[in-house]
Amino acid sequence: MDHQLAHQLLWERICMGDRDAFFDLYKALYYRLVNFGLRVCGNTDLSSQATDDVFTSIWEKRENLARVENVEAYLRTFLKRKLLRLLEKERKIHEALFKAGDEGEWMEMSYEEFIVKVQSDEIVRYQLKQALAKLTFRQKQLIHLKFFEGLSYEQIAEQTNQTIKTAYNTIYDALKVLRKELNSF
Repeated sequence: MDHQLAHQLLWERICMGDRDAFFDLYKALYYRLVNFGLRVCGNTDLSSQATDDVFTSIWEKRENLARVENVEAYLRTFLKRKLLRLLEKERKIHEALFKAGDEGEWMEMSYEEFIVKVQSDEIVRYQLKQALAKLTFRQKQLIHLKFFEGLSYEQIAEQTNQTIKTAYNTIYDALKVLRKELNSF
């Protein structure tokens, strides 16, 4: 049987809620789509993640899917659009970090500016959460006091029984870690 016709039949069964058809289509097209995505973005992990997201979306929206003549072409288009959105979000993250300038400017950036420039969607929140996980307990505590509670370095030092210089250095080091981690995405 022609692959295009086989995929179309699986698609129609998926629209009716057939889980086996979904997994059959996944097995048939997953690696082709990942390879296609790799050519689009040049990143295997991103391509794999986006392909999984495409299939997850298909399953979640199965009851409202339209009839498709060429399922593979449809999924490639879906994947390409998803990857382009993800790449645009990554570009915005890197641009925001670049605009932050050197560490001195980074330290002067208000929390609100940081959020506006960096935390624009779910992926960024996930990446920020991953970066925050790299901080020590004390670094997280001081970042929270500085950026979430808006305390001055003097207030932070007083509240944590540290010198002002130690509070400043701890926050500075934490921001360096965050910057490095966010740049690695």
